Amino acid sequence: MTDRFSVEVRRMRAAYARWSDNAKYSWAEPAHVFRLQSLERHVLALLRGRGLTPLKGKRILEIGCGRGHWLREFTKWGACPEDVVGLDVLPEPIQEGKRLGAAELNLICANAGDLPLRDDSFDLVAQFTVFSSILDPGLKHHIALEMLRVLKPSGLILWYDFFVNNPRNPDVRGVGKLELHQLFSGCNVDVRRVTLAPPLADRVAGGFWLLCTVLELIPLLRTHYLAAVQKR
Repeated sequence: MTDRFSVEVRRMRAAYARWSDNAKYSWAEPAHVFRLQSLERHVLALLRGRGLTPLKGKRILEIGCGRGHWLREFTKWGACPEDVVGLDVLPEPIQEGKRLGAAELNLICANAGDLPLRDDSFDLVAQFTVFSSILDPGLKHHIALEMLRVLKPSGLILWYDFFVNNPRNPDVRGVGKLELHQLFSGCNVDVRRVTLAPPLADRVAGGFWLLCTVLELIPLLRTHYLAAVQKR
């Protein structure tokens, strides 16, 4: 990893320390629960539509896996724990993920810009709000290339990230549709808008769950992209 990328990783470590215990990401918060349950439905629909379900027998990699929430979801949806690999550049969430997850899950502390994994070895490579946490364009490019390198020719990259900047958080930057296509140039990229704008969900979800569901039906109120990326 170059010195330039090392600087970016140190910045990300500091940002994680500032935001990791944010109460907004607690299961006690209705807006957080609403977002994850809504996203779960969208992800399952995407996987079904691409012929990846059932997940049994599929090899799955998540970069930026954090504490392993989505790794545990993949196993809940049928993936064998020994076929699921999670990677994060930060040791703290990896340690917590090992405590929370199945013993067979493979959790690796490493830089996603230099994956210690074989070419063409995964059916599904996923990222959830990782690229918006990386401010260095070069590192984003390296990680995208590495995701493609380890993806099987018939495999799928599952992308979920926000495209609207958060003015209250300078540690993140939204990834627009043009940048997404540039990162995976030469691939088929199918993009759809999902997820009710978090500030709106934070205000409404506590007492008006049905209203949140209705508001999320309005495309202009959605702030994230869910994308399926495949090699041509």
